[in-house]
Amino acid sequence: MSNIIYPTTNFTATEQLTIDRGEGVYVYDSNGKQYLEGLAGLWCTSLGYGNRELIDTASEQMGKLAYSHMFGGKTHRVGQELAERLREMVPVENAKVFFGNSGSDANDTHIKLLHYYFAAIGKPQKRKIIARERSYHGVTVAAASLTGLPVNQTNFDLPVEALGILRTDAPHYYRGALPGESEAQFVERITNNLEQLILREAPETIAAFIAEPITGASGVIVPPAGYYEKVQAILNKYDILFWADEVITGFGRTGHDFGSTTVGIESPALMTLAKQLSSAYMPISASVIRGDLYEAMIEPSNKLGVFGHGYTYSGHPVACAVALKVMEIYQRDNIFERAAKMGDYLQRRLAEFRDHPLVGEVRGRGLIGAVELVADKATGKAFVDGSVGAFAQRACERHGLILRAVAGSSLAFCPPLIITEAQIDEMIEKFGKALADTQDFVSREKRVA
Repeated sequence: MSNIIYPTTNFTATEQLTIDRGEGVYVYDSNGKQYLEGLAGLWCTSLGYGNRELIDTASEQMGKLAYSHMFGGKTHRVGQELAERLREMVPVENAKVFFGNSGSDANDTHIKLLHYYFAAIGKPQKRKIIARERSYHGVTVAAASLTGLPVNQTNFDLPVEALGILRTDAPHYYRGALPGESEAQFVERITNNLEQLILREAPETIAAFIAEPITGASGVIVPPAGYYEKVQAILNKYDILFWADEVITGFGRTGHDFGSTTVGIESPALMTLAKQLSSAYMPISASVIRGDLYEAMIEPSNKLGVFGHGYTYSGHPVACAVALKVMEIYQRDNIFERAAKMGDYLQRRLAEFRDHPLVGEVRGRGLIGAVELVADKATGKAFVDGSVGAFAQRACERHGLILRAVAGSSLAFCPPLIITEAQIDEMIEKFGKALADTQDFVSREKRVA
């Protein structure tokens, strides 16, 4: 056993699989066994492993300028070029970009930017943030307070109330619908709940509403038709900013440039980017805000002499260079269009599991999806704990496939965007074998709800 404190790990079950190298959509363990990486690492290695262009770009940038910070008026061209490229891509009006190191710290940055902005325009009381149940927005203190998953909050004594974090319904029809309720009725009910929450809390105290367009760690929840249209109408009515967390859904994952495009979110005021921004080859994130928000912060920073927020590695030149090259590859090789085509194929293949006796729901868009395992297919009752999902994940690994069990017993799929039809077929075949093993396990152990 090493001396590492492992992230998001059961401390009684560490060091089960040592990944040694990667190539394309495959990784290899320390014994040489090959695995199809069906989760793109952690939803992030969009261009797969061993991409020589990215490796050479990092090496070249290290030789030219291995490090330079962006404090106190210092800058560098590669960071400026990346910010300009992102400004051209994102659906945020006159976008301004703050660079960080991870999705978690980017969401922390957004909270601070919101506080700074509303203080600057004379509305310091407008600081509450609405997040959803079963949401995931990171694990730093502020980001974990936004997150709505118990495992990320229990025992950490997070300042949820102090930060003014409010909760509204998760838009998951399969899990949240009342008996006999249609999707349209479900959307009407939960968006009405959102509006009532806003009225109870007072609109003038609420700064923003944060959402992943399609969720990741909470189970790949795809909201029903009409949900975001109604949410945006409510937010606009009460002058509340829409904050799109695109850490997972950004850059082609859902078959479009951004998840916001896929689900019809129009012109968010804030957008969080990470993961596929650099295909995970270097740690980098971006907190993107609307131009008018930034303009309001200029004079307050001048009065203080400095805008008092920033990280040592904000705009790290090597990370920026790699991300810029990733953006070039996305455009040059039509990666988003290709991902849309492969995504349609993946969704068709995943749909083949809908009739399996263990499967309650299959959901997803583009190259992200989930198969939810249930104890009772007729009623949708969930398993009492995550042991079935954990078994299924291990069964996948035995068959040479890496997936991730999320939200209890949902198996998440999120392969590199460069995956081929033949490799999707391979992934589906391996998953089918693991699902058969899981069914035997459930039968043998008599696992129930």
